[in-house]
Amino acid sequence: MSWKDDALVHAKDQDPKESVGLLLNVRGKERYYPCQNLAITSHQHFILNPEDYVKADNLGEITAVIHSHPTSNPEPSQADKVSCEQSKLPWHIVNPKTEQWAYVEPTGYEAPLLGREWVWGVTDCWSLVVDYYKKEKGITLKDYERTMTADEFLYDPLFESYATRTGFRELRPDEKLEEGDVLLMSIMYPTLNHVAIFLGDMVLHHLADRLSCREPYSEWLLKCTGKRYRYAQDCLLYTSDAADEEDSVDLGGRRII
Repeated sequence: MSWKDDALVHAKDQDPKESVGLLLNVRGKERYYPCQNLAITSHQHFILNPEDYVKADNLGEITAVIHSHPTSNPEPSQADKVSCEQSKLPWHIVNPKTEQWAYVEPTGYEAPLLGREWVWGVTDCWSLVVDYYKKEKGITLKDYERTMTADEFLYDPLFESYATRTGFRELRPDEKLEEGDVLLMSIMYPTLNHVAIFLGDMVLHHLADRLSCREPYSEWLLKCTGKRYRYAQDCLLYTSDAADEEDSVDLGGRRII
């Protein structure tokens, strides 16, 4: 059997969940290594178990990521393309029912700021801030490791603690907002669980399960706003090299989905 045959068997076995595995070069032979999908919503996306990644890396050279689309065609989604870039590896995608395959590799793809799909840890509200600052201001912000699910994040959002670590300072009450300032909001929950970018009388943001958009900074959004921040590199407190190290496997800076 070829590695594709093995990957297809794994995909069929995991259906209706998304399967995930790695393609290895083991002493010159290609081998499929099945991995565990840790995602709670495993029928919609995958989170590759980092322990499996380490085990696979010890067996051979990791040359590609392989996963399934059990309920859709195998063409790479927007989140697939983003995660493929972050992983710096080619991706193979298969539908276990039709047995059709698709392929995507890193080509410099960047998700658009407007109209992007919401996927936790890949293209969510903080990802939009990171990408906005990179595209519009040439500033690379530090990202952070997400919790396993967005629901977990609701109880303990990291925005407040993380803002100063990546170069933001909180605005004083008497300071007026400027374009590009970051707004921390409480959306349908008491914690500051959402972040938006101030654009004059508009905001750019990405609510869960919606496409990213630009909309008026309405009275409702103003009431939801709890804190305001401005980027100021000289206030950066995140200087420890050790603080940049993470326990998770480096697959491009964000969770592979």
